[in-house]
Amino acid sequence: MRALIFGIAGQDGAYLASFLLKKGYEVFGTSRDSWVFKGGNLDSLNITDQVQISSMDLTDFRSVLTVVQKIKPDEIYNLAGQTSVRLSFEQPVEAMDSIGRGTLNCLEVIKFVDPSIRFFSASSSDCFGDTAGQPACEKTPFSPCSPYAVAKTTAHYLVQNYRQAYGLFACSGILFNHESPHRPKLFVTQKIVSAAYRIYNGSNERLELGSLSIARDWGWAPEYVEAMWKMLQLKEPQDFVIATGRTITLEEFVQKTFAYFDLNWKDFVDSNESLLRPSEIMISRGDPAKAKLLLGWSASIDVDCVIERLCRAALGP
Repeated sequence: MRALIFGIAGQDGAYLASFLLKKGYEVFGTSRDSWVFKGGNLDSLNITDQVQISSMDLTDFRSVLTVVQKIKPDEIYNLAGQTSVRLSFEQPVEAMDSIGRGTLNCLEVIKFVDPSIRFFSASSSDCFGDTAGQPACEKTPFSPCSPYAVAKTTAHYLVQNYRQAYGLFACSGILFNHESPHRPKLFVTQKIVSAAYRIYNGSNERLELGSLSIARDWGWAPEYVEAMWKMLQLKEPQDFVIATGRTITLEEFVQKTFAYFDLNWKDFVDSNESLLRPSEIMISRGDPAKAKLLLGWSASIDVDCVIERLCRAALGP
């Protein structure tokens, strides 16, 4: 089996590559310029030499076409595109291009080159918007409230359309927040863990965050990539919510993180209104019942364990 991963250098891409290699796959990935590609997360997982990298720009149809024709994959995983909600408010066109147009290019190339290729697209819990604390399932209506979420919603509906109109094996994983030590520092979980670790080591800094009352469903990234793979092993393509089903507030996340380092978070953390987004999801909670029923997948690592693992990784070996 051959798998092609767009966004292989990111957190999910690297974990997915490692998972597929253990399954016996040939794994291929893409970078805007393979000649200057830096292994990054692949290096951290010691798999860089086992992955073949090609140059590709997901927003360039011809570029995508060339790579897919060359590699002839059995499965394609699209994990590429802008990943920051905050950045999408500053760069909304880039969000729509990299996510919306990028997904459309994938689908069109598959339709043109080989409709038997199985395609996974990374959708997002942000598509749901704020569900007033109710757990979101596959039938929950979308109500995106950021350019990032609008772009992900566009991509999600494109996948549905190509599945229905052209019979492609194309599916979306509606992924709730999932973390690991390979998450970029700009994400709030790593921002919190990194600051707590520095303060633990004597830093006099204060950590500034936006609203501490937002609540999220946080899971463990290596588990989520297994769900991606399971989705492409079904007889018929379907979309799935991938989540833990448990939600805690950001304040709780901060408290638990600082407590790991024997610190009282109230002594070091400030809420800064300037860090608030133009629109915000207050509560995000997923209902992963369908994934458990049809994929046999459920999260075994909850947010308490996620926090412990992130903090332990910050301390080093």
